[in-house]
Amino acid sequence: MALSSSMLNGERGVVVLIVCRVLYSLPLSLLCPGLNLAILSLFALFLDIRLDDSAALSRFKTRPGASSGILLGAVTLPTVMISKLIQLTRAYSLQQIELQELEHMTMQYWATSASCFGVLIFLCLVVLSTPNTKRFPRSFSVWDATLSIFCVATYAVTCCVSLAAISHTGSNTVLKLMWELYHGLVAVMLIQRLLDKFPSCASIGELLLVTVGLVLYFGDMLACTIAKVSGSLISTELVSIKYGIRRSEISIIIQPKFLHLAFGAALAVFLVLEIMRVWRIWPLGQFIHQFMTAFTDHRDSDLLIVSHFSLLLGCALPIWMSSGFNDRPLAPFAGILSLGIGDTMASIVGYKYGVLRWSKTGKKTIEGTAAGITSVLAACSILLPLLASTGYIFTEVFPALVQLLQDLGDSKFSDDGELTSTFLRVFTIISKDSSSDEKLIGVQ
Repeated sequence: MALSSSMLNGERGVVVLIVCRVLYSLPLSLLCPGLNLAILSLFALFLDIRLDDSAALSRFKTRPGASSGILLGAVTLPTVMISKLIQLTRAYSLQQIELQELEHMTMQYWATSASCFGVLIFLCLVVLSTPNTKRFPRSFSVWDATLSIFCVATYAVTCCVSLAAISHTGSNTVLKLMWELYHGLVAVMLIQRLLDKFPSCASIGELLLVTVGLVLYFGDMLACTIAKVSGSLISTELVSIKYGIRRSEISIIIQPKFLHLAFGAALAVFLVLEIMRVWRIWPLGQFIHQFMTAFTDHRDSDLLIVSHFSLLLGCALPIWMSSGFNDRPLAPFAGILSLGIGDTMASIVGYKYGVLRWSKTGKKTIEGTAAGITSVLAACSILLPLLASTGYIFTEVFPALVQLLQDLGDSKFSDDGELTSTFLRVFTIISKDSSSDEKLIGVQ
């Protein structure tokens, strides 16, 4: 009984709920990526449970007191990518994008999935090589190995079938498989390096999320560079393509390209300041260290301070990932709505007026959750008056937000970026009906 209760904590429940919602929205054409996401989630859930209940976690130099967070870290980016694939598939059926854009996003999904799966295989080998604890009988090791082999084999089959479907020749399929394998190997080497160079700075799930993001970004830049140097060396399907951003109601409120640049410049400034702080570079290093230390929390360590990065990336990533075709106008605002408005109001109201708690051990209050829901809905009605006038917000957004924030009451999200990605996935697949699609396309 105690084992079952430890498996079903709030964080895992929220992640499983979101993944199931995304899988439910999949069209038949995305059967292979959907099956792959289900296998990836199952594998990550298995490792998340096993690492939390075995001595294997102590072999990694993670942040003291933090759970492994493997499930959340492993499925976040693949789920966001497959949500984007659902959008592009819908757009391609309406002849609003070219096939090449859909195939490029498919490659991006498999690169992300391969990076996550490579790290999970590495962690699985660590788990299997660690002696069982008293909590798990020795017979569990047989089931561990069987489940791991099944997940790896199913992943390989779905990957080969999906890549073969978008390839014109056998050699092109092999090239793409090698490209995905490259992402997986680099991700394993990078996360080992991060664990060694930055001990006690983050959980495994947080490092996994950072690792996959870095590998995906620099891998895409490498492919783009190689393609420009020699177009015959690598297929253009592997390379990022600049697509025109369709004008929408969002572009009336903000300037998307300038906002992308502003967030990128802010991230670069944060990185430079953190480097100066860590190495105490004269003349500002010591001053920056003293100033930043006053704003640290439980996520920060003596070596790295990541709170400001989490907040910035939490607001920036939805905007960056919503570039190109986007028929969900709320998706780019997921970070601002969840962190800048919803989370802030929930914290203020919950701290000052919160009395009723969601659980005996948690700090989340019902008053804070209600304030977060109300503030997000108010912001949506201000940002998108056209959607409010059609009734879309109150018929589709409100139930999803209520369900999500209720689940967040018992969850233990360790990173603002992970919280934002959850909102981004909800806003991306929040309406599935064709009637809602027509309304949103009309708004565009």
